[in-house]
Amino acid sequence: MYDLVVMGRVVAPAGIVEGGWIAVSGGRIAAIGTGAAPMASTSHDYGSAYLLPGIIDGQTHAGSQIGFAGMAPTTRAAAMGGVTTIVDMPYDDPDPVTTGAILAGKIDAIERLAVCDVALYGTVPTTPDPDHIAELIAGGVCAFKISSFEAHPHRFPRIGNAATHLLLETLGGSGLPVGLHNEDQEIVRSLAAKFRAEGRTSPSDHSPSRPEVAELTATANFLELGAATGSHLHIVHISIADGFDLVRSYRDRGVNATAEMCVHYLLFDAADDAPRLGGLLKVNPPIRTGQKDALWEVLEAGGCTFVSSDHSAWPLDRKQNASIFDVAAGMPGLETLLPAFFTGAAARKCADDAARMTADLLSDRVAKFFGLPHKGRLAPGFDADIAVLDPTPGVYESTRNADGPGWSAYDGVEFAATPVATFVRGRQVWDGTSITAPAGHGQFVARPPR
Repeated sequence: MYDLVVMGRVVAPAGIVEGGWIAVSGGRIAAIGTGAAPMASTSHDYGSAYLLPGIIDGQTHAGSQIGFAGMAPTTRAAAMGGVTTIVDMPYDDPDPVTTGAILAGKIDAIERLAVCDVALYGTVPTTPDPDHIAELIAGGVCAFKISSFEAHPHRFPRIGNAATHLLLETLGGSGLPVGLHNEDQEIVRSLAAKFRAEGRTSPSDHSPSRPEVAELTATANFLELGAATGSHLHIVHISIADGFDLVRSYRDRGVNATAEMCVHYLLFDAADDAPRLGGLLKVNPPIRTGQKDALWEVLEAGGCTFVSSDHSAWPLDRKQNASIFDVAAGMPGLETLLPAFFTGAAARKCADDAARMTADLLSDRVAKFFGLPHKGRLAPGFDADIAVLDPTPGVYESTRNADGPGWSAYDGVEFAATPVATFVRGRQVWDGTSITAPAGHGQFVARPPR
């Protein structure tokens, strides 16, 4: 007898299994089949709902505001959205994850507070220490993240070219990706000062104050710095189709270069939505005008490695100011990543194709990219991480999450489907109404040594 059987339309690697079931033993998938389900201690029948591999959000910021304590509300939001693993960024308050000791403290917080599983980025200070880089690798980080733009002098600094090159050379043989926040600091700061002086401080001024050339220049600089090092170079959020073309041109030269897209670039348009949503829509790099279709075409052509949320749940007062330059950048996205992406995909193709695309770009590719063992697909031997997606339209309201910030750019949006259950390693953590697993069920997922 199995521990658990979950029934529904199984989105497996080879296709959708109609009238399917997933049998679980010891937290792993033991078998997948169709027809009469086997006996199990616990069974759940979700009818015509999709059983997707648990979503892996490759870009979240759990500790930007309240430090490691942010693991609790962040992973609860993840479970509500069908996300079974988050890959958390290293820019925690008060100290970024730059040493083995800091990493150990964050892992301890995961084991005490998390509901879902967590993999971790590491980072470096403005003067990297190779010994600390080695500590982070040995501690199991799955990637490194740096920025070409200073958001905070200590917590989120700009890493200059010399330091970037040192990091890339140090990591060249490790196989770990180095992700870049790709904006040119000189261009952005000069234009921001100019816009402020001219009184151009409305939400519609945000995107032109951080123009496409700032994004492309930073991207090209990083790719050229790393081209000869053998490192895996990754751009963590590209907002324009031309950026993916640039990354592809380096890949065609033999450079190990990849690029990621955030879901909000696919769903919002600055011209239409910035006047309506104001500071709620502020992210960096900005949401652009007239790019949505081109970005979907990038995805459909295989030009993007995976899609993430860049979740950052700022309190509402940080998102409201008369000047867009004094508004915090970032938006909550864990609860909405799955239904938003599926909704956008289903508007362009049939629902089954949208489900397969979702499993590929929000699960399978993410697990492979970060080297997460046993994650990312519904197949025997893999962790029993399952997101149940009911293809019934529903209007999203952020206030359903009592632990959330109480706002979302997606409030009032009708999604084509709703996450109604989430299982992490065979345990139900979300039943469509409540979190059903205790803090500490989540585990740290280390990247194995190469």
